[in-house]
Amino acid sequence: MTVMTRARSAPAARPIAVRVAALDWATIGSELDAYGCATTGPLLSGGECKTVTAYYPQDDKFRSKVIMTRHGFGRGEYKYFAYPLPESVAALRSALYPPLADIANRWNEAMGIEIRYPGEHSAYLKRCHKAGQTKPTPLLLQYGEGDYNCLHQDIYGENVFPLQVAFLLSEPGADFTGGEFMLTEQRSRMQSRAEVVPLRQGEGVIFPVHHRPVRGTRGTYRVIMRHGVSRLRSGHRHTLGVIFHDAA
Repeated sequence: MTVMTRARSAPAARPIAVRVAALDWATIGSELDAYGCATTGPLLSGGECKTVTAYYPQDDKFRSKVIMTRHGFGRGEYKYFAYPLPESVAALRSALYPPLADIANRWNEAMGIEIRYPGEHSAYLKRCHKAGQTKPTPLLLQYGEGDYNCLHQDIYGENVFPLQVAFLLSEPGADFTGGEFMLTEQRSRMQSRAEVVPLRQGEGVIFPVHHRPVRGTRGTYRVIMRHGVSRLRSGHRHTLGVIFHDAA
């Protein structure tokens, strides 16, 4: 399967919120239902990708740094942004949340989960902060040759928004080789299914944080999802992760 969702036009000087609104959300929802992932097409320009990548050595923009090998997460490193988030990161988080909340609410209904998500991200953050989840979770990941990210889930507390987005900031083939985004789907009493998602610079992949509904012959059931990055063959790769729940 090749995920074919694309932005209706290439990124330009339009505000990020306008670009996000112009995405084909009906197709994105259908592909998430069918395959557990969907892509946005190049939503960020090359210049915007370079700007976000350039934040990495600026420690004042981040609240913490993780060296993956120290925790058995893989090889490479990443940093969690501090509040206030950079303007472009905050804009992506705010603009992407409402259409994803519609999908998340539909999924929870299908899975018999009572939790529902408000229409605006600010309202959802208030829920997180009331529960003691006050640390921002958007992160910037950096990989070098031989680095990889083990299959995992990004769960940081009781409140978990069930979808997230990863944006490739580097240019495949020019900045790096290898380093493919991967998803696995653990199905009950069946072998796991894998999905490799090729991305272009500035393109995002939308995927579940921990599970999604699948329609079977006996009704809808949940499958467990994990994501990671395969080994980088050469070069350097940077990724922006947009997670919508804050951490405890």
